[in-house]
Amino acid sequence: MQTKSLSFRLLTSAALVLAAFFGLSSVVLEQSFRESVELALSEKLQVQIYLMLSAAELKNSGELSMPAYLPEPRFATPGSGLYAFIQQSNKKLVWRSPSAIGLKPPPPPDINPGSTAFLLTEQGRYALHYRVIWKSVSGLEREYFFSVTEDADFVSHQVQSFQKSLRVWLLLLGIILVLIQFTVMRWSLKPLRLILQDLEAIEEGKKTHLDGQYATELEGLAGHINAFINSERAHLERYRNALADLAHSLKTPLSILRGCIDSFIGNKQTVQDQIIRMDEIVEYQLQKAAAKGSQKSSRTVDVSATIKKITASLNKVYADKNIAFNLSLPDTCQIYCEEGDLYEIAGNLMDNACKWCTGTVKISILTNQSKGSKNFTMLLLIEDDGPGIPPGRLNEILKRGVRADENIKGHGIGMAVVYELVNLLGGRLEGGRSELGGTKWKVYMS
Repeated sequence: MQTKSLSFRLLTSAALVLAAFFGLSSVVLEQSFRESVELALSEKLQVQIYLMLSAAELKNSGELSMPAYLPEPRFATPGSGLYAFIQQSNKKLVWRSPSAIGLKPPPPPDINPGSTAFLLTEQGRYALHYRVIWKSVSGLEREYFFSVTEDADFVSHQVQSFQKSLRVWLLLLGIILVLIQFTVMRWSLKPLRLILQDLEAIEEGKKTHLDGQYATELEGLAGHINAFINSERAHLERYRNALADLAHSLKTPLSILRGCIDSFIGNKQTVQDQIIRMDEIVEYQLQKAAAKGSQKSSRTVDVSATIKKITASLNKVYADKNIAFNLSLPDTCQIYCEEGDLYEIAGNLMDNACKWCTGTVKISILTNQSKGSKNFTMLLLIEDDGPGIPPGRLNEILKRGVRADENIKGHGIGMAVVYELVNLLGGRLEGGRSELGGTKWKVYMS
């Protein structure tokens, strides 16, 4: 179960809540049980004091006498855990049970005659004190403290036994509740799993819409997703139809141009090259429009040769500007890329450089670039000596429909196409200021 899933979060939350609840319940129940055991012990010791009072006798001389043996046999056994003491108000010990031989009597508390006090002594024993004023037959009065103590083991053993039993039962109950919560959660989240399975089926092409029976709360979501799918398919279909219509429209003039080649004796080869290039563009756009997803190219293309072809074409297009192309290219530079993609990227960038330059365009290729995060096989640099693009507008012109200068003729999609293609190919496009004075574009390709 993944830590980011709703099931994991809900189950963890429920387990934490149950753990906190059972933990607090255990503390409260244990404390309540301890108080109950202490109260029972207090009542037990109260009975022993009453037995001592019934057995005691105050003589006319003022001395208190106690019988040799009390009804409770533990008072006669040293170290039995049950001890009895009788003290005067001045803390003078009058009598102790045989079980308390060698033990120090607990100091009596300050209580009123006829009152009792149940305390835990420093020795770790529970003690019940009873203050009484005794009057003999002759009218002599004496004040005594009757004290009975019990070792704390009586309470601790019962509390520990209760704790052990309680924690075992709470643990079992917690496990059962977590399992019940897991079952309820799985049942509650089943509609989400169903809609996820249907979405995966749509991605795999097994379904076209979300057509399952979903929970009432998810019907609106399923409807919106279906509407989104229909909208995207409609857009894709329109794009494919538009490109197909464009390609079909270009086929006719291309055929006418082929028939007119013989009338362009001087430029026969140039016209022929351009017709071949236009035909390649049409085929490339058709394949691109019909593609259902991006695929990694398994073919290589020579970047240097492509740059030289584009340069030769631009020399003819911008013959009136007499542009000086400064090429710094290796003899060959092979990268994995479709030739049509490379023509789109380099052609748009070089065309823009020619459009904006004053008289110089510089194209360079560097290989095996491995600097920091820019770890790419090839770096293509295209620079011009024109006015340049303001730094604040470099990112803006990469959006569709935005042009660096609204007064210059164009559609504003060339740079957007370059940016999208470079990203799809796993590269990076960066713009900046050239040392020539104009704009420098860097294309990192892997």
